[in-house]
Amino acid sequence: MMENNTQLKEMIRSMVIDVLQGQKQETASSQPVKQVSRGQEPGVFDTVDEAIRAAKEAQLRFEDCTLATREKVIADIRAAMRPRVQELAQKTVEETGMGRVADKVLKLNLTLDKTPGVEDLITECETGDNGMTLYELSPYGVIGAITPSTNPAETLICNSIGMLAAGNAIFFSVHPGAKNLSRELVSELNQVIAKSIGIENLIVTLREPSIESAQEMMLHPDVSLLVVTGGPGVVKQALQSGKKVIGAGAGNPPAFVDETADIKKAAQDIVLGASLDNNILCIAEKSVVAMRQIEPQLVQEMVKVGCVLVDNQQDIQRLVDLTVLPNGTPNKQFVGKNASVILDAAHIPYNGDPRLIILRTPKDHPFAVIEMLMPILPVITVDSFDEGLNVCLLLEAGLHHTATMHSLNMERLNQMARKMKTSIFVKNGPSYAGLGFSGEGTTTFTIATPTGESTTSARCFARRRRCCLTTGFNIR
Repeated sequence: MMENNTQLKEMIRSMVIDVLQGQKQETASSQPVKQVSRGQEPGVFDTVDEAIRAAKEAQLRFEDCTLATREKVIADIRAAMRPRVQELAQKTVEETGMGRVADKVLKLNLTLDKTPGVEDLITECETGDNGMTLYELSPYGVIGAITPSTNPAETLICNSIGMLAAGNAIFFSVHPGAKNLSRELVSELNQVIAKSIGIENLIVTLREPSIESAQEMMLHPDVSLLVVTGGPGVVKQALQSGKKVIGAGAGNPPAFVDETADIKKAAQDIVLGASLDNNILCIAEKSVVAMRQIEPQLVQEMVKVGCVLVDNQQDIQRLVDLTVLPNGTPNKQFVGKNASVILDAAHIPYNGDPRLIILRTPKDHPFAVIEMLMPILPVITVDSFDEGLNVCLLLEAGLHHTATMHSLNMERLNQMARKMKTSIFVKNGPSYAGLGFSGEGTTTFTIATPTGESTTSARCFARRRRCCLTTGFNIR
């Protein structure tokens, strides 16, 4: 009995020592690291190598912290960014010239409210006669993330929450068209994190971003994962780096409306989705495919809720000449601009402040086949469900990004969902329901269709690792 008591005391003593050592390690990992960025902007560097080395040092400290520490960082980021939403929205519009301030406020609040954190890192477990195997998600290290000019603040905050939740540090290669806002946001997030847990440089960027610096980042040996939110060109380049890549590419989402749909609701949903932030969201409806018998009513209802119908062929051609370049790409001068700006430039009369320009076109019209990222929505008429589905497949062009359908026929809804094979498919709602806005589920601004991760979250930014115990822990 005495011997058992001695063993018990020794076990307790050993456990206490382990706990104290763990606390000591946690405290040490929470001490501030030396700030090596130049100037007065924490996390902002002059060279790629300098930034990534600082991020790597910070990440090694961060990965020794507890999950509770990660949760604290994310909670503090949400709290610090919420009072800044209006200002961030305003600055984004001022710098990029795209979108609407009120709509950006909605997107930023959505990002803060519904981007998942540590809770997304789900542990899997298998047990049996031979013991137990755990599958857990651990950090990659330093992630190289490329962000767009269309949703710069939303993407940066969303990616920061998910990537930090997974235990990583991040080098943001931001779009030069939003460099001032992005640099300011990175600096502010660094200050929030340093105040929260005492670690600086978990999020870094460059003072002057460029294509060359993005290429250098992709090939840097200390970057373990590339997350690219941008056009097909930059995704293709990332895929050639030899690294693990999560790539969010282009989309050209069609909206199909059949004769069974609630036409009034379908019109409202399509206008709300397609006009949000002047259509610069990649998930936004880029065309409407409508059954012939309901098309006139659908167009009429869309006009009632804020659209301008352009039905003069000369006006339509002026819009094409104005917004589509000879090489078949959108004129960046009008990307994300208000409908009124485009109508004024085309000398087309209108009333009020229209949300959307709609026009009837054939299925091969430039406005139908090009991802315009403007509040211009073509309406294509079809005579049957099969024809409509084929047109939607043609317009979506195998990008597997997003599609929507308005119908009360469940068989048709399911058939279209199967055939489209898109990362997001919305039934009887606006496209943004697929991001958790007026729809269930979490949100993301990196929808990885080319590489297959779909709507990304913290678990996508972590390695899945397997740990096996060959005895015990089976109580069945």
